[in-house]
Amino acid sequence: MNRVLGDAENAHSSSVESCPSLRDVHSINPAQLMARIESYEGREKKGISDVRRTFCLFVTFDLLFVTLLWIIELNVKGGIETTLEKEVLQYDYSSSYFDIFLLAVFRFKVLILAYAMCRLRHWWAIAFTTAVTSAFLLAKVIISQLFSQGAFGYVLPIISFILAWIETWFLDFKVLPQEAEEENRFLIAQDPSERAALLHPGVLSDGQFYSPPESVAGT
Repeated sequence: MNRVLGDAENAHSSSVESCPSLRDVHSINPAQLMARIESYEGREKKGISDVRRTFCLFVTFDLLFVTLLWIIELNVKGGIETTLEKEVLQYDYSSSYFDIFLLAVFRFKVLILAYAMCRLRHWWAIAFTTAVTSAFLLAKVIISQLFSQGAFGYVLPIISFILAWIETWFLDFKVLPQEAEEENRFLIAQDPSERAALLHPGVLSDGQFYSPPESVAGT
């Protein structure tokens, strides 16, 4: 009988000794995890990640840079008004650069709509714009007579082609993987904190351990 009582006392003392360690774990870890969750939720409230915002800025740069080169080309050929009328109103596929400008506008509208307004998390939009840009520029270079018109016959098609593929690389290797990694970290941080809150909702104090009033003293 005494041996049984001794074993029970030892088990009770070991369980009491283990309580502080468990309380320390639950009192520290949930706070750290909640801090991480709040930081990720703060990023979500911004609506768009920093890397996606950089991508949208680069898409805007693409449009502005191609527009600047096209305006320079209009001035080089003898004045903006005269050349603009010739390239727009009297459009000729073999000699006009106006379609390359429209191609940059097309890329800008599709990509901003897909990845800034709709916040798409897939590569199909950038794949579509890059495929259209590459096919159109290759056909224009082969069929048209741009190379006989000086340096701009090389510059505008090559710059448009390079910018389109840089956008594809940046989205596929930077934007989408980084956003997916941040989302996974948020889910990993959120799951343990929810389990800890259910298992141990608060830190237990010594005042919470008491005997019922009707119990016999010393039990």
